[in-house]
Amino acid sequence: MIEILLPWVLWTLPIPLIMYLLPAKNQNQAAALKMPILIQDASSQSFSTKTKKSPRFLFLLIWALVVIAASQPQWLGEAVNVPTEGREMMIAVDLSGSMQVEDMQLNGSTVNRLDMLKVLLGDFIERRTGDRLGLILFGDDAYMQTPMTFDRKTVQQMLDEAVLGLVGKQTAIGDAIALAVKRFDAKKKSNRVLLLLTDGQNTAGKITPEEALELAVAKDITIYSVGIGADVMIQNSIFGKRRINPSSELDEESLQQLATETGGHYFRARDSKDMSEIYHLLDELEPIEQDQQQMRPLTALFYWPLAIALLLSFFYLIWVNIPPFKLKGTSI
Repeated sequence: MIEILLPWVLWTLPIPLIMYLLPAKNQNQAAALKMPILIQDASSQSFSTKTKKSPRFLFLLIWALVVIAASQPQWLGEAVNVPTEGREMMIAVDLSGSMQVEDMQLNGSTVNRLDMLKVLLGDFIERRTGDRLGLILFGDDAYMQTPMTFDRKTVQQMLDEAVLGLVGKQTAIGDAIALAVKRFDAKKKSNRVLLLLTDGQNTAGKITPEEALELAVAKDITIYSVGIGADVMIQNSIFGKRRINPSSELDEESLQQLATETGGHYFRARDSKDMSEIYHLLDELEPIEQDQQQMRPLTALFYWPLAIALLLSFFYLIWVNIPPFKLKGTSI
């Protein structure tokens, strides 16, 4: 919608009409009052003679446009939510080789762990309005894929573009935690949460999970750890089908310790249903900020009527002050 910043200026719109209707003391003054002029050459012929051929409404239009511009019209945009002080949430995703194991059911199909995680974690990210989110990918090393931002779409896009083996085939859990601790903004007073998703145990990196845990406790960071992988999987072999545990390498004890000592929780995701329930439980443990402030962006519009008024004034002055000339025998 359009909003007028100085609506009282619009009261000056009828001034030319009022001046035209006021009684004049003499004929010359009456002519001047009836039609105010922008430029008048005293040595030239009467202005009224020239203006007989010019449309008087043009001057009134110019006046109206100038008054409208002076009232400072603005375009008031749609309301936009402005994030209030909420939490910082870093999401650390395991891209080690074991994440390619296809032991997850999603919408009736068997998919690997990473594909399942992308779909359900993407929905979780979309709901985290008001939080600053960051994305860490870890394998042999830990890398900051997306720094802290309110732009959830970018975080989700970076997650969707992650591929297995991008950062190696091992699992550097300690490095991922240490990197998250380092990238949290120490200047902001907010809840700092690390969501750690892995299907294995620490097998690489320069920092052990125990050392990283000390850093997280010192910086008051809450860790929610999620162990991914089914307990049972049917595998075909030359000896027939056999039941195996695809999550035998999952270090649940370490993940439990990371969560407990930081005031968080450890979750076990054996299938997509478990994972979905975990995300909804996280929404309850770390509530989404509801007290959103709103702002309506303003765009100044005064330059449009002002530009049109200047353009019309230019043509108006040409019409009044330049003698007519002939083109192919026709007076212009």
